[in-house]
Amino acid sequence: MKAQLLSIEGKKIKEIELPKEFSEKIREDLVEKVLEAKKTKQPYSPSPVAGKQHAAKGKVVHRRHVWRSGYGSGNSRVPKKIFSRKGSQFNWTAAEVPFARGGMRAHPPKIVSMINTLKINKKEQKIAFASALSATANAKKITEKYSRLNEVKNVPFVVEGKIVSLKTKQILESLEKILGKEVFEVAVKKKSVRAGIGKRRGRKYKSTAGMLFVVGDNEKLKTGAFDVVNANKLSIVDLAKGGVGRLVVYTENAIKKLGERK
Repeated sequence: MKAQLLSIEGKKIKEIELPKEFSEKIREDLVEKVLEAKKTKQPYSPSPVAGKQHAAKGKVVHRRHVWRSGYGSGNSRVPKKIFSRKGSQFNWTAAEVPFARGGMRAHPPKIVSMINTLKINKKEQKIAFASALSATANAKKITEKYSRLNEVKNVPFVVEGKIVSLKTKQILESLEKILGKEVFEVAVKKKSVRAGIGKRRGRKYKSTAGMLFVVGDNEKLKTGAFDVVNANKLSIVDLAKGGVGRLVVYTENAIKKLGERK
């Protein structure tokens, strides 16, 4: 499979041969399987000793002739702690149990349930990575992923390495010429204030995914307008999070590195 190498002005320089992964069959089932295995979640839970940091000695004994007995005083059989005492008379208060003041939570989040233990076979992972790469060269898959796009031409987009030496403003101007106005509107991340009550719950802003820019060795690009990743560190999560067919721009050097990857 061949692709056009474009200049920073968006003009064709030459045609280059793409690695064989770009023409592989797209196995969405394997991509989904890998994404499920790669899911991560920050574990959280209350302290293991929350609600237990007191002198409550378990349930009150309700037998006669026993020290610290609650016999005959009409007390419920729940863990209690002593506020004060006079001889064998105690001033108790319920503790530790969920319904008591300062007690533990009834069913707190469990860390064990948040640890992903799924694994994936190496061969399946390799096929899934090739599928995710192949989808970036498939115009149909890209238009399915980005509902605002009607048509995408000349995918995958491969640009000369000179683009990484430009300043951010110039890079955006160059990308608009390379991608076209309609595709460029989708490619750049857009940040907006969330509608609804979520903005008061620590998620005020939401952002579009935008495009992915893949660079090669000794190529660096720092911008917040889109995601940037090195070809050596490119993963299925970068290429296919939320489904295959992400809009990706590669440098010529990145394409060479992908061809060398085992």
